[in-house]
Amino acid sequence: MTTPQLPLGFVSAILPDASLDRVLTTASDLGYDCVELMCWPPGDADRRYAGVTHINVDTIGDGDQLKAQITDSGIVVSGLGFYPNPLAADHAVATAAVEHIRRVIAGCAALGIPVMNTFIGRNPTLSIDENWNRCLDTWGPLVEWAESHDVRIGIENCPMLFTRDEWPGGHNLATSPAIWRRLFTDLPSPHLGLNYDPSHLVWQMMDFLAPLADFSDRLIHIHAKDVTVDRERLDDVGILATPVEFHTPVLPGRGTIDWTVFLAALVDAGYSGPVCVEVEDREYEGSEELRLESLRLSLEHLRNASPEFDTENR
Repeated sequence: MTTPQLPLGFVSAILPDASLDRVLTTASDLGYDCVELMCWPPGDADRRYAGVTHINVDTIGDGDQLKAQITDSGIVVSGLGFYPNPLAADHAVATAAVEHIRRVIAGCAALGIPVMNTFIGRNPTLSIDENWNRCLDTWGPLVEWAESHDVRIGIENCPMLFTRDEWPGGHNLATSPAIWRRLFTDLPSPHLGLNYDPSHLVWQMMDFLAPLADFSDRLIHIHAKDVTVDRERLDDVGILATPVEFHTPVLPGRGTIDWTVFLAALVDAGYSGPVCVEVEDREYEGSEELRLESLRLSLEHLRNASPEFDTENR
């Protein structure tokens, strides 16, 4: 039996000033199936695409009104997103991040949303081994909290390593298959998995297809972002330069990823969940019209690239 293409959505951070109703209406008008809604604590952003609040989890209550609003829109919420550093060197910052992650997980449960997306975090001045015990001490209780709410946590694989202040470690441990294996061995709960973004493996010069099969049981959510790598610049500065010196995030279809191949590999791995466009293409940030155009173009490209799949042979 052939079923429709993978459900396509977008990360709501690209519409930072829009109301929740506007985000849902935009998704519907453009023809998207779903949306990942940002749930930062209200306040100023400390980086691009941060600080966006389309659902304030502190004011959800029993969730009935929000659930009705979402249902009436016809758009599925693929997950609630909050991407801080819960292992930050500043323990007050880390504690605040952990507490809000817990509230977002509880918000997912209140709204019947099965996924919460975030970062593992990292103290960038310490090695992976030096971060590890703190990682387990932090994430063991968070995973137990997610289990108790029947919510799965999708960890995005972005190294968060873009400025010299973040060198050498970045702000996120979970960036490679070797680290994922270690993480899922020490925290084996199926409620912890990947919010997989292939673009981050591309600029790290890694195979972005093989992990789909290797970690098929840990694929919880997918981000669709493309990337270009300036090979001439890379040849000049080398792989040890900060990544912004040689790579640029772009819309799906404007970079190096073959989305037909990638989406087919997802289906082959048994994945049938959401694929959400994450717009970080600076050429489409200058106005609301450009932001909407970025979503339209991304959807068009991914729809054309998406395979249908046969559920009887899954």
